[in-house]
Amino acid sequence: MAMNALAATNRNFRHASRLLGLDSKLEKSLLIPFREIKVECTIPKDGGSLATYVGFRVQHDNSRGPMKGGIRYHPEVDPDEVNALAQLMTWKTAVADIPYGGAKGGIGCTPKDLSSSELERLTRVFTQKIHDLIGVNTDVPAPDMGTNAQTMAWILDEYSKFHGYSPAIVTGKPIDLGGSLGREAATGLGVVYATESVLGQHGKSINGLKFVIQGFGNVGSWVARLISERGGKVIAVSDVTGAVKNQNGIDIEDLLKHQKETDSLQNFSGGDSMDPDELLTHECDVLIPCALGGVLNKENAADVKAKFIIEAANHPVDPEADEILTKKGVVILPDIYANAGGVTVSYFEWVQNIQGFMWDEQKVNKELQKYMTRAFLNIKAMCHSHNCSLRMGAFTLGVQRVARATVLRGWEA
Repeated sequence: MAMNALAATNRNFRHASRLLGLDSKLEKSLLIPFREIKVECTIPKDGGSLATYVGFRVQHDNSRGPMKGGIRYHPEVDPDEVNALAQLMTWKTAVADIPYGGAKGGIGCTPKDLSSSELERLTRVFTQKIHDLIGVNTDVPAPDMGTNAQTMAWILDEYSKFHGYSPAIVTGKPIDLGGSLGREAATGLGVVYATESVLGQHGKSINGLKFVIQGFGNVGSWVARLISERGGKVIAVSDVTGAVKNQNGIDIEDLLKHQKETDSLQNFSGGDSMDPDELLTHECDVLIPCALGGVLNKENAADVKAKFIIEAANHPVDPEADEILTKKGVVILPDIYANAGGVTVSYFEWVQNIQGFMWDEQKVNKELQKYMTRAFLNIKAMCHSHNCSLRMGAFTLGVQRVARATVLRGWEA
């Protein structure tokens, strides 16, 4: 899977670069990361023994602004995958037209096996080792798999010991430390604005359509909630614990309550349980994968009945499935645009921190809608001028913006 993500990203990039007719030297220089950092983090465990963890940060490109990307705590933090994800952030921030480049990082560890104080020590040691390589105008980390607002608070505190109080050093912070309102729902809300844009283009709206949502974590649960608020029927939902279906539409508030009480989607009274593997090929108008990458592949793609697929997860449709689905006439809204709501509101958080002036939630959501809608129109324009799919429209848009900035700043000097 890791290689798959890297291979797919590189393939999409090369395809976009051919469509744009980029100079081969420029193409090569756009792919090479600006800097790759690897640090060893040794901490005392609660039991008194020492443990060492490897931390990474890949800073891919800073031609359009400071680098931006998540930090994940996961046992398989693989340099190749971190590289692919950093590169993806470069194109994603360019598609959303926010003034950032791409980065990604992480520590190879299993968070559930570490106590809170061990996680805090690990985070602080990692920050001590990279503090002079990140910065408000250099590289701004954010949470990712296995990290959260508390992790960001520790990074902020540790960084501030060296550089003075710097709330803009990380985004996705707790509200009390300069986090933005609306950040919690941002990725999900962005997915919904993206969905509204693509449906509107086909003369449809969310109201009355049938939706299937894979994944019911932060993104999936917000998407489900926001879609049902807008009159969409969420007829099937799944997560790692199981899957639920109800042809007349699941009551999402009830399901959220059930999930909170039981930590599971099973035995929910407002729907029937179903095989999670059948969820992706369930009869519906719009399918929204919000969980893992590579879930739609050559095995199941031919059986997909949805007319629209909104990639809320990173890389849920592998390249072979992409081909099969496109031939079937399924409209796929690519991840690089569809899930950019999170990084867009991260940008708003950073802007608020730099200005020292916070916005209300209504303003955050209104600005997010503006950015998501404008990005969609820009992608459509690229689709027209290069006669290509939405995925290539998004990639050509992102790559062109980064290439232009690189050339204007003088990359051959």
